[in-house]
Amino acid sequence: MTVLKTSLRNFFAHKGRMALSAVAVLLSVAFVCGTLVFTDTMNTTFDKLFAVTSSDVTVSPKDAEDEDDGSGTGRPVSLPAAAVEQVAAVDGVKKAEGAVASTSVTVVNSENKNMGSSTGAPTFAGNWTANDLKSMEITSGHAPRGPTEVMVDADTADKHDLKLGDELRTIAATGDIRARIVGIASWKVTNPGATAVYFDTETAQRTLLGATGRFTQISVTAADGVSDAQLKRNVAEALNGTSGTYKIQTAGENADENRKDVGAFMDVIKYAMLGFAGIAFLVGIFLIINTFSMLVAQRTREIGLMRAIGSSRRQVNRSVLVEALLLGFVGSILGVGAGVGIAVGLMKLMSMAGMNLSTDDLTVKVTTPVAGLVLGVVVTVLAAYLPARRAGKVSPMAALRDAGTPADGKAGWVRGLIGLVLTGAGAYALYAAATADKASDGALMLGGGVVLTLIGFVVVGPLLAGGVVRVISAVLLRAFGPVGRMAERNALRNPRRTGATGAALMIGLALVACLSVVGSSMVASATSELDKSVGADYIVLAQQQRIVPQAEQAMRQTPGLEHVTRSKQVGATLTSPDGKTDDTGLTAADPTYAEDLRRTTTEGTLSAAYGKDAMSVGSDYATKHGVHVGDTITVAFKGGETAKLKVAAITDDDTSFDQGARYISIETLQKYVPADRIPQSDMLLGKAKDGQEEAAYAALKKSLHDYPQYPVRDQTDYKQELKDQMGQLLNMVYGLLALAIIVAVLGVVNTLALSVVERTREIGLMRAIGLSRRQLRRMIRMESVVIALFGALLGLGLGMGWGATAQKLLALEGLNVLDIPWPTIIGVFIGSAFVGLFAALIPAFRAGRMNVLNAIATE
Repeated sequence: MTVLKTSLRNFFAHKGRMALSAVAVLLSVAFVCGTLVFTDTMNTTFDKLFAVTSSDVTVSPKDAEDEDDGSGTGRPVSLPAAAVEQVAAVDGVKKAEGAVASTSVTVVNSENKNMGSSTGAPTFAGNWTANDLKSMEITSGHAPRGPTEVMVDADTADKHDLKLGDELRTIAATGDIRARIVGIASWKVTNPGATAVYFDTETAQRTLLGATGRFTQISVTAADGVSDAQLKRNVAEALNGTSGTYKIQTAGENADENRKDVGAFMDVIKYAMLGFAGIAFLVGIFLIINTFSMLVAQRTREIGLMRAIGSSRRQVNRSVLVEALLLGFVGSILGVGAGVGIAVGLMKLMSMAGMNLSTDDLTVKVTTPVAGLVLGVVVTVLAAYLPARRAGKVSPMAALRDAGTPADGKAGWVRGLIGLVLTGAGAYALYAAATADKASDGALMLGGGVVLTLIGFVVVGPLLAGGVVRVISAVLLRAFGPVGRMAERNALRNPRRTGATGAALMIGLALVACLSVVGSSMVASATSELDKSVGADYIVLAQQQRIVPQAEQAMRQTPGLEHVTRSKQVGATLTSPDGKTDDTGLTAADPTYAEDLRRTTTEGTLSAAYGKDAMSVGSDYATKHGVHVGDTITVAFKGGETAKLKVAAITDDDTSFDQGARYISIETLQKYVPADRIPQSDMLLGKAKDGQEEAAYAALKKSLHDYPQYPVRDQTDYKQELKDQMGQLLNMVYGLLALAIIVAVLGVVNTLALSVVERTREIGLMRAIGLSRRQLRRMIRMESVVIALFGALLGLGLGMGWGATAQKLLALEGLNVLDIPWPTIIGVFIGSAFVGLFAALIPAFRAGRMNVLNAIATE
């Protein structure tokens, strides 16, 4: 009880000093809990959607896992209408209804603006059925009744200001269909952002499937008293002769399958965000260690008196740990509440981006606050263990000395030696990664090198602080005379404290520098490869929908083009001469593809691969299977016949474009695959006639104006898009790393605030002998800037080393250019100085307000 009372008294006596550490715990726990609540809410949203849209039993084609069986025709795999009648007659079936659905469509309005989601959610087209009434209700107009009528979901109508009578054009593989909106249907559950349009059944069949009398699935409703499982068995028995043709699922099985697909994506988001939360926790550990170390040092005489009157080492140790327990508990409780707020904020942000998430589905599982509390408390107590152990070692004689204990010189050298060993081991691991022959082997060494060098720099930080701070001070502080020299000495006074404070900032900035180098190198490598390899002037890439024939025809008819090259991804199983199979597939293209995308060969000539019954393979495949020019590979085309193709070329896989691609001609594809199973193009390349580049570019944009899903890019556009995409990705990562940097800034603030308290008497004496308030504040700001720049220098140097090593591994995948983004690195370094200035505002202000006499009288 005495230990608890002492801990409570100390905790509340220093509540102001504990506040920033509590904020660090709060932020870290909030990010963890916010991530869990956000992802759980998204899962709940999808679960409700899947549960309400699934019929009691669903019958679909066996190979309908991929919308178009992987053939890329743009037409979903379908079943005959006769199957609907067959299922309807099954015992226990109340109703069987054929449905048509496709996500291989694009919907545009009268101004040719794409109505699809910008978040990656699908655009869905189908026929309106009774099963849809389970998830939607018509709130305006009526269901479509003919080929010129369409119904749209209310969320899309609201987002794009659509109303009854407006025209929509649906672009599908079989052609375009123009129809006027006659109905608007609202979702009964949250729609995560998909665009949905509905036609009458015959129009949907003709437009999406290319033929009437076919459906993509059968929605079966059970009669009263018949379970889903029993109904599934009855349907399976009735379709016994064709059971290998169909996939039959209950509502639960269908929902579970959909949930599994979405769950894999959600897990990626969750664990990525938790990873950044972990980084924030790591940074927070330094803040907590510094806080308790300084508090213990300031209470040396107090602890010595406690020991003198009978307190044991264990009691003193436990007293500090109980304070940490209280800090972790308070910070975690507040963090759990803040986490729910963060989750709601993320939901609002996603809604602004086009993914609708309702707070009605907000999901806070019991495990979320428990995980937040346990994590926050455990991390805080573990971080406080070393300062608590140090407090337990204070002797009763310390009561006779001034506050504070001298640094343990031996421990400092031991620590420095351990740090140098760890750093050296990490540097060797990074060197091994940079010189690895395989990316998989190098990645393991890279991970080990990153961890070891990070720990090594943290441990050796106090040893580095002396030299680095002196260099920074010589450049920045000496011009400020005695005030600058005092700021330097204050930063050097306790190297362990300076090292820990700088290390907190170092971690976040090291990751920023590493990712900047990797991202910049990837863009530079891709740009260099584009200049070297791409001979085409214009590139048209499929994104959410493969290139429909009408768009391809429009490009072919564009004036000013010398040729247009088609590229199609083909599903196929390859059997090499050594008898091993590979399901990666092939790239079928026109012979001009060899001009438009230049590939070096290690054997043979690429143009020969576009000959009759010929193909090429990549060098990695050839090495793995012992393939040479002249060998024969057996190719089983998906949806077609099996062919024996002769290897006419082996392409070098030291590239970032089409690495590992196996080429055949489109003529060869047409020979072995039926016309209705030939995939649509996923890329078109165009070459302008000499001197007509600008005119052809303008004409091509005009030709594809009616197909906004296929943007036209020249090489400059493509390079800029690569840069923009990488920039967006890095900005998102920087935003997540900002939490760790904020916690690090709090660490600088806390260190300075506690340092000011520790030096109260010293500050009073300096004021008494003539130091002005302005000079005092300047001294503290300079000390803060030096500490921040020390952390930035270590972090940026370490991060650039990691990034350069990672680029060496990327070079094994064809990304050969190392590019250091110096503007970003320099900007971050300068920004760190401003971070230091900002962190010093409150401590400097408080120091300037001290009463001189009271400060001198402080013990």
